[in-house]
Amino acid sequence: MRCPFCGDTDNRVMDSRLARDETEIRRRRECQECGRRFTTRERLEAMLPKVVKRDERREEWSRAKLLTSLEKACAKRPVPIDALERLADRLEKRTQEFGETEVSSRQLGEWILDELGGVDAMAGARFASVFRRFEGLADYRAFFEALETGDAPSPGAPEAPEPGGEPGDRDA
Repeated sequence: MRCPFCGDTDNRVMDSRLARDETEIRRRRECQECGRRFTTRERLEAMLPKVVKRDERREEWSRAKLLTSLEKACAKRPVPIDALERLADRLEKRTQEFGETEVSSRQLGEWILDELGGVDAMAGARFASVFRRFEGLADYRAFFEALETGDAPSPGAPEAPEPGGEPGDRDA
């Protein structure tokens, strides 16, 4: 492990602890060269399915892309980063339990909506507006009514950009 401050590889582990959810190990390290301390995290590399895009391209699962998408939906909302990390953990687990070698971006987006609506309704609406390509007030009204009644919003809208994409990122 390279020191992020001086780049030296000679360091020692000062402390190791399991994270709250016991899915990663947090290690506190000290660089033997510069004496500075830093933290590393170890996470089991899970076998996650590939994501099948609208245009049939296949991409490797990307937790970073998922978190970016969640952060954009929750921008300027009172949602702690820890809540987004836990949400990403649940989505990764759900994707693993799906049991297939591939999952469509459409299915993944629906799972994100299921989870995000429970965390913050406005963040869910932001995500849904891009994912389902809302065109007006009626789309938002239907989303919030479905959220209030506990019904899953109808996935009948055309497939939208993959999570992490911007509204202007619509490529075939």
